[in-house]
Amino acid sequence: MIHTNSQVTAPELTVNGANDDGGSCSGLPEPFETVIREMLARVSTRWSLWTLHKLAAASSPLRFTRLHDAMAGVSQKMLTQTLRHLERDGLVNRIVYAQVPPRVEYEITALGRELLARVDPVVQWARAQAREFAAAQQRFDIAAER
Repeated sequence: MIHTNSQVTAPELTVNGANDDGGSCSGLPEPFETVIREMLARVSTRWSLWTLHKLAAASSPLRFTRLHDAMAGVSQKMLTQTLRHLERDGLVNRIVYAQVPPRVEYEITALGRELLARVDPVVQWARAQAREFAAAQQRFDIAAER
């Protein structure tokens, strides 16, 4: 079994210290601000959080086909791209089994679970406001038709 998302330690950061270029409002060097922007963009895509949610709900790692079957509406290409991005960001592990035919499974990482825990309050809020969202959308659509 091969985990393709090996553990690599990130470089140490200091705020207003030797690693600070002084040019960012967060106190982080620009390359780290770029990573933050990329991560926020990634988790706000249509399928990223849903993919993480499905992997977190599974009792064991999932093969691609099983994950795809659980996610109505996503194409194989989009799920593949989403999984690659999530793997690169450390939110998903890709496990390759050395057998014929090759077997690949995906599992959520501790970092991915932490992200879901942070996002869950927003999900709960959205669920509580679903009727209001639907009513607002309906009002907007009716007004737009006029």
